[in-house]
Amino acid sequence: MTRISITVDGVRYDDDVQPRTLLVHHLREQLGKVGTVVGCDTSNCGSCTVLMAGESVKSCTVLAVQADGTEITTVEGLAGSGGLHPVQQAFHDRHALQCGFCTPGMIMAAVDLIAENPDPSDQEIREGLEGNLCRCTGYQNIVRAVHDAAAAMRAGDAVPEPASVSDGPMPGTPDAEPDAAEPTPVPVEAVPRPVP
Repeated sequence: MTRISITVDGVRYDDDVQPRTLLVHHLREQLGKVGTVVGCDTSNCGSCTVLMAGESVKSCTVLAVQADGTEITTVEGLAGSGGLHPVQQAFHDRHALQCGFCTPGMIMAAVDLIAENPDPSDQEIREGLEGNLCRCTGYQNIVRAVHDAAAAMRAGDAVPEPASVSDGPMPGTPDAEPDAAEPTPVPVEAVPRPVP
């Protein structure tokens, strides 16, 4: 076992991991970040894309020990207490998904793309997202959503501050809506504890 310290969605975690553990499995199985999807385990689909030190990486190609000392942002960490991230909102508004399986990775790759190129052309969006596969759509609404998000971010639409643990439930989560069905409880021993 190797001791690592990573900051995920603004919370620091110190964990013992097997040296061969992939980051995607650590995020999902140890930290409960199940929005990071395991798609292919071969780095072909991009569903597991996260931001590591601000750049998109396919977390099925990164060992958890390689992430030691870094800051990771998952799709769950984009939305803040002020609402959805502009890319998430644009994907929602443009219905840039069908089954939704690729959506977390596609959104994370789009966030990185817009950070590098705030006004991408259609071709630049297609090239920037080429490592992320969608088996359902024709990509048209995904490209439109990235254009919309980039325009919103250029216009100064605020990227919401990440919610902190003390902010309470995030908007749109079952705990935030009294009519929502009760989520399946997670055993207390399975919930990772942040490092103070």
